[in-house]
Amino acid sequence: MADHEARAQVDAPADGIPTIRWEEPPEGPVLVLLDQTRLPAEEAEYVCTDPPSLVEAIRTLVVRGAPVLGIAGAYGVALAAARGFDVDEAAEALAAARPTAVNLARGVRRAQGAYHRALAGAASVAASTGPDAEDSAGTADQVALAAAVAALAAARALHREDAQASDRMAAHGLALLGELLPGGGHRLLTHCNTGALVSGGRGTAFALARAAHDRGQLRRLWVDETRPLLQGARLTAWEAARAGMAYTLLTDNAAGSLFSAGEVDAVLVGADRIAADGSVANKVGTYPLAVLARYHHVPFLVVAPVTTIDPDTPDGASIEVEQRAAHEVTEVTSPSAGGAGGPGGGMSVAPLGTQAYNPAFDVTPPELVTAIVTEEGVVSPVTAEALSELCGRS
Repeated sequence: MADHEARAQVDAPADGIPTIRWEEPPEGPVLVLLDQTRLPAEEAEYVCTDPPSLVEAIRTLVVRGAPVLGIAGAYGVALAAARGFDVDEAAEALAAARPTAVNLARGVRRAQGAYHRALAGAASVAASTGPDAEDSAGTADQVALAAAVAALAAARALHREDAQASDRMAAHGLALLGELLPGGGHRLLTHCNTGALVSGGRGTAFALARAAHDRGQLRRLWVDETRPLLQGARLTAWEAARAGMAYTLLTDNAAGSLFSAGEVDAVLVGADRIAADGSVANKVGTYPLAVLARYHHVPFLVVAPVTTIDPDTPDGASIEVEQRAAHEVTEVTSPSAGGAGGPGGGMSVAPLGTQAYNPAFDVTPPELVTAIVTEEGVVSPVTAEALSELCGRS
C-alpha cells in the first residue's frame, strides 16, 4: 500500500467522529484531538504541538480510553521526534501519564522502538558511506528524519490495526451473543464509554452493541451515566444518539433495579488492563455490575483488544489503580467548561474541605467474567491458561 493510501485510511474518522488525527501544517506537525471533556456541549478540537501538551491532554481526559491512548502515545513519540524533542524523555512522560491503561505504554514503546531501530540503521548506513566533515551535519539531519518517519509509520500502523481489531471484536461478540441470547431483541447494559471515542474504529464494547443495532438485534441500550465524570451520559449517549440507537440513560445506582426487574440481558464493558489471571481493571463501577450480573444470572462480557492483556501483571492485586483528584467528586463541572478541569472550576456539591475517595478504576475477578471478547477470539471460561494461549496465538 502506498503511503498516501495508508494515510487516508488512518485519517478517515470512524462514523465521522474525528477522535485523533495527525496533521502537518506549514508551521510543523501536530496531533489533533477531539476534546472529550467538552462533549456533548460542543465538538471542540485540542491541538498538541509538543509532547507536554499531549501528556496534559491525557491526564485531563481530553483523550481517554485504553485503545486510543495507545494510539495517542505512539503519535506522541512521533511528535517528539518530528519536533526535535528528546524522544526517550518524552516517551517516559507519556507512558506514565495514566498508569492503569496498559495500551498507553505499549503504544509509546512500539513507536519508540521503531524510532531507535531506524536511528541505528540510518546511522550505520551513514557511517559506511564515510561522509566528510562538511556533510556530517546534513547526514545527522537525514538520520533524525528517517527515525522520525519510522516512529510516525509505527503510530499509523497501530491506528490501522486498532480499527481492524474493532470490527473483528464486534463480529466475535455478535456471534457470542447469538449463542448466549438466541432470538435477538437484546437489552444490553454498558458502563463508561467504549465507542469510536476510545478507538481507531468503532470501539470495543460499544462496537458490539452497535453491531447488534445494525443487525436489528438491539432492543435497548442501557447507559450508566458513569460517575463522577459522566462518560456514559456525556459520551456514550452522544455516540448512541448519533448512531440512531434505542438507548436509555440511568444513574449508576439504578442498575440494580433494572436487573431485579429482568430488564438486562447482558452487560458489555471494556477494559483498561487485563491481568494474566483474567482480572479486569475497568472504569470504577464495573465490579458492582459484575456482582449484580452474577447474582441475576446475566452474562457479563468484557470486550477488549489483545493489547489490553498484560502477561506481566500476574493478578488483579498487582494492577496499579489510578487515584484521581477529590474535586471531581466534590464539584460538578459544566461540560462546556471541560469536565475534568482543575479544582474550583465547578459548582461545589459537598462542604468545603470534604475528603473524597476517587479511584478511576476497579478490578473485577475472572470468576465474575462470563467471557473476554478479543479480535483474536473469545475466552470463556476466563483462566490464566486460556489467556496465555490466546496471547501466544496473537
